[in-house]
Amino acid sequence: MRTLNSKPLIMFDTLAYAKKFISVGLTEAQVEAHAETLTALPTEQLTTKIDLAELDNSLTLRMIELETNLKSGLIEPEPSLKDTINDMGLRLEAKIENTKSETIKWVAAMLVAQSAIIAAMIKLI
Repeated sequence: MRTLNSKPLIMFDTLAYAKKFISVGLTEAQVEAHAETLTALPTEQLTTKIDLAELDNSLTLRMIELETNLKSGLIEPEPSLKDTINDMGLRLEAKIENTKSETIKWVAAMLVAQSAIIAAMIKLI
């Protein structure tokens, strides 16, 4: 959190706070005690919009850096991810090979069937 002279930069309108509670019947002493208590709360644990924006920027830059390093080969993906990708590639290759051989068998069977039909037609003529 950004600070100025070790004091958090949290905006708190104590006058508006006091007026609201005085309007509902609290005494000035009670309102002052409330306001003092609130301003004394540990604000270093509060997250501001600036904190979130800085974190977002930092994470975005880190993701871009990781993506660049992965694409350029400077870092390797985690072994489990690499193994999964390799397994998927091997399964895909096996499916392609199987499909290729099934297609060749089907085409060969069709050629034999067409040859038999043509031979039968020639005999009839």
